[in-house]
Amino acid sequence: MEPILIYGFPLGSSMGLVAALEWLRKPYRLCRVDMLGEMRLPSYARINPRHETPVFVTDKGRVLTENMAIAGWLAARDAERRISFDPLSPEADRMHQLMAFVNTGFTAAFSPLWAALEMQTPDPAMQSALRRWGQGNVMQRHDRLEELIGEGPFLLGERPTLADALLIGVARWLDFHAVADRGRWPKLDALRARLEADPAVIHATALESGERSAGSGACVGHIPLAEVIERFGAAR
Repeated sequence: MEPILIYGFPLGSSMGLVAALEWLRKPYRLCRVDMLGEMRLPSYARINPRHETPVFVTDKGRVLTENMAIAGWLAARDAERRISFDPLSPEADRMHQLMAFVNTGFTAAFSPLWAALEMQTPDPAMQSALRRWGQGNVMQRHDRLEELIGEGPFLLGERPTLADALLIGVARWLDFHAVADRGRWPKLDALRARLEADPAVIHATALESGERSAGSGACVGHIPLAEVIERFGAAR
């Protein structure tokens, strides 16, 4: 069977993994999930008890969660090295370093902003404090990433890799939360612009928005969430 990626909307970090699957050019299926609705239902716990996206069902029917675990599965099967590098190479070490930074410190910096936005019982004083804290964290992490970006068009040279995929799903949160003008970080801004113009990212963004997009043809269709849970979810 083809692997299945459960990706979330709106503005899910998983958008970048859809782009990575396009870059990989191997058949895959998708399952689009409303993170503000159906992801919070009790039934979703059968596929991910943490009620999060992404979730990945491998070609053997095993369920993986967490961006880094899914990216590792893709890298291990990237025989043509379209989105990764020889695992013993210094380029692979650098890619893993950048992926870890994006997946931990960079992504986590936005957590106070999401907490303020999603607070079920509004507390203006607490929300204001969370926003100030989050904005400072986000700007500091953008400063660090700006320092890490080299001279190539993408994070690791001439082509996008899994590191770019993890970044592009999250980097747009800067604009959504109106933290600062992205032009404050010129190298990161240029990288984002190149990724946003990439056909795979355009395809992934369109699907996330509920639009039709043919993409490269590697995606062989969407599967309803209920079917994925029924076929691959843990018994409850």
